[in-house]
Amino acid sequence: MINIELASSHGDKGKGKHASSTENRRMVWEKVVWPLILELNRSYFTLREYHRTRDEFCRTQGIPPSKVAGGFVSLLVKGILTRENYIYSIHYRLIPYMRKKAILDYGVLIREINTKR
Repeated sequence: MINIELASSHGDKGKGKHASSTENRRMVWEKVVWPLILELNRSYFTLREYHRTRDEFCRTQGIPPSKVAGGFVSLLVKGILTRENYIYSIHYRLIPYMRKKAILDYGVLIREINTKR
């Protein structure tokens, strides 16, 4: 009975670190990075292009850039994005989705990148 009470009180504290990171990563991918890729119609973008899109998103949604920054870094750590100097590229397995101008949500993105071929 004590374990049940502890578990339910733990749930009231909000999301854990992992859930928040995933949520931020998902938000940045679906609302900033992927729309930018589709707009540019290429598999890479510059830091300046990213900042322009991020700033517009933050302004319209009232979200602090620091929350978006954490999600962006997390995309890099996960290997979804790669960086060379000031150019950021999407994972090569995502290029066919870009060419089709498909809506690529985070769940499909993760499955595609983690699929062994």
